[in-house]
Amino acid sequence: MVPAPGGSADAVSAMKNANSEYRRRLVDERIISMLRAFGGIQITGPKWCGKSWTGMHHAESAVFMDQRASIAKAKLVPYEVLSGKYPILVDEWQYVPELWDAARRKIDTEHKRGMYIFTGSAVPPETEQLHSGTGRFATVEMKTLSSFEAGDSDGSVSLSVIFSSGIETPVPSKIDFPKVTEMICRGGWPDAVWSAGGDGASAAKGYITSIIESDLSRADGVRRSASTGQTILRSIARNSATQVKASTVRADASTGDGIDVSEQTVRSYTEALKRIYVVCEQEGWKPSLRSKTRIRTSPKIHLTDPSLASAALKASPRLLMDDPGMAGQLFESLCYRDLCVYAHSIGGEVYFYRDEKGLEIDEIIMLDDGRWGAIEVKLGDFEFDRAAKNLLTLKNKMADTARGPSFLAVVSGEGGAAYTRDDGVLIIPIDKLGP
Repeated sequence: MVPAPGGSADAVSAMKNANSEYRRRLVDERIISMLRAFGGIQITGPKWCGKSWTGMHHAESAVFMDQRASIAKAKLVPYEVLSGKYPILVDEWQYVPELWDAARRKIDTEHKRGMYIFTGSAVPPETEQLHSGTGRFATVEMKTLSSFEAGDSDGSVSLSVIFSSGIETPVPSKIDFPKVTEMICRGGWPDAVWSAGGDGASAAKGYITSIIESDLSRADGVRRSASTGQTILRSIARNSATQVKASTVRADASTGDGIDVSEQTVRSYTEALKRIYVVCEQEGWKPSLRSKTRIRTSPKIHLTDPSLASAALKASPRLLMDDPGMAGQLFESLCYRDLCVYAHSIGGEVYFYRDEKGLEIDEIIMLDDGRWGAIEVKLGDFEFDRAAKNLLTLKNKMADTARGPSFLAVVSGEGGAAYTRDDGVLIIPIDKLGP
């Protein structure tokens, strides 16, 4: 591994040492596939989720845009910075957006595959007029560690397998409510999960501090108030996994302490949080055009890792155990993150369903080949019957579509085992689910 011109030899040496202990991620196969098909790839996702580590694992040389000297050189001689042994990792490229178009031109000139790996923790400001990269760059989304990658799930119930064969025999589970609240508060930060003595909850608190004191303003160069940012972030955390409106966040964020924010301010701060991959949106599912059901598709909102929500709310595992409603919302965000990681690894996307009759299904997994499955997320077995009823109602509503669901399932925070109910609905404790 060698640094590209403009890179730091010390930084590359440190990354090379880290690379010797690299732990594979489910996103690795997609990265390999995209490097074979495109001139470059862009790995997006929140900071600290492992993008640089993973990018270095697949690169042969690297340049890091986190130092002033590197940024200055990249702006002066971008083509020199982009020269080296391919693939070249360009880390935190958003600080020099000009590198995007320069790399695109080099791809057009050299007609090679797998030339560049761009990683970034923020979307460049909209003022930067960049080529879309269509045909040259593919985008690969990276999230924090899923429960399977973190070792909290043994993956014995595969999402890929249940699309075709369900659960043939019961699989014992040990997950319980206290463990779930610990998983929520610790989160999926690789350094915290995989390091001896790592503390994910403290990492999340540090992340929150960085967001409100620096990252919100750096997202697009607009100076923002730390206190307003903290208030809005806390409100978003409180409304995790819901179709929350700006007016709701405004009312929730406005307090008697002199803080009164407008809906425009809420939208501005929320957009900034999206640009740094702290807030993500879960889109509503649009079933077959043959369906006569009217659907509501305004997105649900999540923080990118459940620990960020618990940290913003100053909620410990003990406090979440005392508030099962809030714990249930954050558990749904945890499951959404996990399912995104698993679904992306098998060519799928994760949506939710809600129609005009008020029927809502937490997760719809849609594969590229048209197959789909529906999942309700519940903390305990006392909610299974109602969840199963919702799933079966959806199945009946979709009877007029070209293809029915491949499976119906409840992902739970307890349950004793993964098994198939008499009505055909699968019960899958979170510590059993995998790709």
